[in-house]
Amino acid sequence: MKRIIFLLAVTVLGLPLCAREYSYDKEILYKGAPDAYTEKMCRIDVAYEKGGENRPVIVWFHGGGLTKGKRTPPEALLKDGAVVVGVGYRFVSEVSIPEILDDAAAAVDWVMKNITRYGGDLSKIYLAGHSAGGYIVNMIGLNKEYLGKYGIDPDKQVAALVPYSGQVITHFAQRRKQGIPELTPTIDHLAPLYYVRGDAAPMLIISGDRELELYGRYEENAYFVRMLKLNGHKKVTFYEVDGFGHSDMKNPAHLLLLKYIKNAESAQ
Repeated sequence: MKRIIFLLAVTVLGLPLCAREYSYDKEILYKGAPDAYTEKMCRIDVAYEKGGENRPVIVWFHGGGLTKGKRTPPEALLKDGAVVVGVGYRFVSEVSIPEILDDAAAAVDWVMKNITRYGGDLSKIYLAGHSAGGYIVNMIGLNKEYLGKYGIDPDKQVAALVPYSGQVITHFAQRRKQGIPELTPTIDHLAPLYYVRGDAAPMLIISGDRELELYGRYEENAYFVRMLKLNGHKKVTFYEVDGFGHSDMKNPAHLLLLKYIKNAESAQ
């Protein structure tokens, strides 16, 4: 595990501060819409540089406890030329968590089939998300049945899984439905920890400061990393961002993701 101080991050990581000129395609329906709610929620926005080619692709899943949030691609990721896809999905007020995870997998399927038109490289697909979005990334990246339904093998077709402050026990939205208190941990088939294995895609796991994070989110992720490694996973990088809590850790996490991609590009 590495601890990083964000005040030094720009200098240490050497990343540009100025946003590049991006174009957008918005409101793209990625999933068959049998009802008005699905048609409204299952849409994506694509941010890209015109004329780009062989660009990394960041598929972004927003946070919000599986109950709220917006699919807008984070502006902080629009700096190094990567194509960024902001994914909308349905919420637990209307559907089950497995249905939300199917939305996410369907969005990745759309990306795999269409992103080259935006200059994206299919060998450079990064699945990233914050909080509930990190939970989604962990679940569809580790439980292969979700992407497998669409003929996608995350171990072979995803460059890395990048959860920011992701829940790795059973999500509290699910426990709430079952009448289980938020501070009572559960691990079942809806917990990423249930699927830890050594042959998963590379992972960049980022947590906020352990003293500022939501509930025990840092400790959850530290244990998650440990169990991945004990199961033989050799490509796990774990950062704790000092001084940042659950919500505002996204800013330094975006920089760490861009640096991770930059390093991967340099290694090729």
